[in-house]
Amino acid sequence: MWLIVAREPLPDKAYWPGRVWLAAADAVAWPTLWSLLALQAESAGLIGSVVVALSVMFGLKRLHQALWLNHRYRFTAWRWGKVVAGLMLIGIVLKLSIGN
Repeated sequence: MWLIVAREPLPDKAYWPGRVWLAAADAVAWPTLWSLLALQAESAGLIGSVVVALSVMFGLKRLHQALWLNHRYRFTAWRWGKVVAGLMLIGIVLKLSIGN
Protein backbone atom coordinates (compact mmCIF):
# COMPACT_ATOMS: atom_id res chain seq x y z
CA MET A 1 0.00 0.00 0.00
CA TRP A 2 1.34 3.41 -0.98
CA LEU A 3 0.96 6.29 1.41
CA ILE A 4 1.44 9.78 0.01
CA VAL A 5 1.78 12.67 2.41
CA ALA A 6 1.88 16.17 0.97
CA ARG A 7 3.59 18.80 3.06
CA GLU A 8 2.38 22.36 3.08
CA PRO A 9 4.76 24.76 1.34
CA LEU A 10 6.97 26.83 3.59
CA PRO A 11 5.76 30.40 4.14
CA ASP A 12 7.22 33.19 2.05
CA LYS A 13 10.33 34.89 3.38
CA ALA A 14 10.18 38.53 4.41
CA TYR A 15 11.45 41.09 1.91
CA TRP A 16 14.06 43.67 2.92
CA PRO A 17 16.17 46.06 0.85
CA GLY A 18 19.18 44.34 -0.65
CA ARG A 19 17.75 40.82 -0.30
CA VAL A 20 17.61 40.24 -4.06
CA TRP A 21 21.27 41.09 -4.67
CA LEU A 22 22.51 39.29 -1.58
CA ALA A 23 20.49 36.23 -2.62
CA ALA A 24 21.97 36.43 -6.12
CA ALA A 25 25.49 36.53 -4.67
CA ASP A 26 24.69 33.56 -2.41
CA ALA A 27 23.14 31.65 -5.33
CA VAL A 28 26.26 32.06 -7.47
CA ALA A 29 28.91 31.73 -4.74
CA TRP A 30 28.20 28.16 -3.63
CA PRO A 31 28.14 26.49 -7.06
CA THR A 32 31.25 28.48 -7.98
CA LEU A 33 32.98 27.18 -4.87
CA TRP A 34 32.05 23.59 -5.77
CA SER A 35 33.30 24.10 -9.32
CA LEU A 36 36.61 25.50 -8.12
CA LEU A 37 37.06 22.60 -5.71
CA ALA A 38 36.31 20.10 -8.48
CA LEU A 39 38.77 21.79 -10.83
CA GLN A 40 41.52 21.83 -8.17
CA ALA A 41 41.35 18.07 -7.65
CA GLU A 42 44.11 16.52 -9.71
CA SER A 43 42.50 13.12 -10.14
CA ALA A 44 38.94 14.36 -10.70
CA GLY A 45 38.77 13.39 -14.38
CA LEU A 46 35.25 12.74 -15.60
CA ILE A 47 33.75 13.16 -12.13
CA GLY A 48 35.20 16.68 -11.92
CA SER A 49 33.63 17.58 -15.26
CA VAL A 50 30.27 16.24 -14.11
CA VAL A 51 30.52 18.19 -10.84
CA VAL A 52 31.29 21.39 -12.76
CA ALA A 53 28.40 20.81 -15.18
CA LEU A 54 25.96 20.08 -12.35
CA SER A 55 27.12 23.08 -10.34
CA VAL A 56 26.58 25.36 -13.35
CA MET A 57 23.11 23.91 -13.86
CA PHE A 58 22.16 24.26 -10.18
CA GLY A 59 23.76 27.71 -10.04
CA LEU A 60 21.57 28.94 -12.89
CA LYS A 61 18.47 27.45 -11.22
CA ARG A 62 19.39 29.08 -7.92
CA LEU A 63 20.12 32.43 -9.62
CA HIS A 64 16.71 32.33 -11.30
CA GLN A 65 15.06 31.65 -7.96
CA ALA A 66 17.09 34.37 -6.23
CA LEU A 67 16.21 37.03 -8.79
CA TRP A 68 12.63 36.23 -9.81
CA LEU A 69 11.25 34.07 -6.99
CA ASN A 70 13.04 35.81 -4.16
CA HIS A 71 10.23 35.24 -1.67
CA ARG A 72 10.98 31.49 -1.96
CA TYR A 73 14.80 31.68 -1.86
CA ARG A 74 16.52 30.26 1.22
CA PHE A 75 20.09 31.40 1.92
CA THR A 76 22.62 28.58 1.76
CA ALA A 77 25.27 30.49 3.67
CA TRP A 78 22.88 30.98 6.58
CA ARG A 79 21.81 27.34 6.63
CA TRP A 80 25.30 25.84 6.52
CA GLY A 81 26.78 28.66 8.59
CA LYS A 82 24.67 27.54 11.53
CA VAL A 83 25.93 23.96 11.11
CA VAL A 84 29.56 25.09 10.93
CA ALA A 85 29.10 27.37 13.94
CA GLY A 86 27.61 24.48 15.92
CA LEU A 87 30.52 22.21 15.01
CA MET A 88 33.00 24.92 15.96
CA LEU A 89 31.22 25.38 19.30
CA ILE A 90 31.45 21.62 19.97
CA GLY A 91 35.15 21.74 19.09
CA ILE A 92 35.79 24.65 21.44
CA VAL A 93 33.94 22.90 24.28
CA LEU A 94 35.93 19.70 23.68
CA LYS A 95 39.21 21.61 23.59
CA LEU A 96 38.37 23.40 26.86
CA SER A 97 37.21 20.20 28.54
CA ILE A 98 40.38 18.29 27.61
CA GLY A 99 42.52 21.19 28.81
CA ASN A 100 45.44 21.27 26.42
